[in-house]
Amino acid sequence: MRNWLVFGVLAIFIIVPFIIWGDWFTQMFSESGSVEILESFGTWAWLVAILLLIGDLFLPLPATVIMAAMGYLYGPLWGGLLSALGSFLSGLLAFGLSRSLGRKGARWILGEKDLEKGERTFRKNGGWIVAISRWLPVLPEIVACMAGLNRMGWRPFLIALACGSIPLGFVFAYIGYTGIEHPLLAIIISAGLPPVLWLIARHFLRRLQQEAELPDTP
Repeated sequence: MRNWLVFGVLAIFIIVPFIIWGDWFTQMFSESGSVEILESFGTWAWLVAILLLIGDLFLPLPATVIMAAMGYLYGPLWGGLLSALGSFLSGLLAFGLSRSLGRKGARWILGEKDLEKGERTFRKNGGWIVAISRWLPVLPEIVACMAGLNRMGWRPFLIALACGSIPLGFVFAYIGYTGIEHPLLAIIISAGLPPVLWLIARHFLRRLQQEAELPDTP
C-alpha cells in the first residue's frame, strides 16, 4: 500500500504543475516556439535542449515537442542522439535522487514489507516497467523514482532506460526533421521497440550473470 501511496503522491506533484502552468508552457514551447527559443541560444542550443529535457522532471515541459525541434535543427541523427541523451539523463537523475536515500531511507518511507515487495517487483519486472514507461505520459518520472526508491539495480535500470529513451529520442527527432503531419502510425509502431530491445538486453544480461556465477576451472 505504501508503494501505491508514494506513487500517488509523485503523480500529484507532476500533474498539479501541468494543471496550473501546463497551458502556458505548451504555448511557449509550441512546435515553432521551441525552434525559436533554441535558435536564440545559437551554438548552445543543443545544451539548452538537453537541460530542458532534464527539467521535464520538475516542470510541465512538452518533452516530445522539444525533441522534434532538435530534429528540425540538427537532423534525425544528431537530433535523435541529443534527444535520447536528454531523456536518458532525466530518468537517471530521478533514479539517482531516489536511490540516494539508501535502504534505510526507503525503509522509513515504504516500510519493511512494502520495500521487500517493491524490490522483488523491480528485480523481476523492473526492466519492462522502465523501458515501456518512457513512452507514456507522466509515468517516466514516477517509474524512475519508484525504481530508485525500491533499490532496482543500476545496470538493469540503465539498460532498460536506454531501451526506452533511444527509440523515443530518434522517433520524435525524425518527426521534427521530416515534418510529418500525422505521425501517429510511426509513433505506435516505434513504441513497440522498447520492450523488444529490453527482451534482447535481458537475454544478454542473464548470460553475463550466468557466466559470472560459473566457478573458475583449475
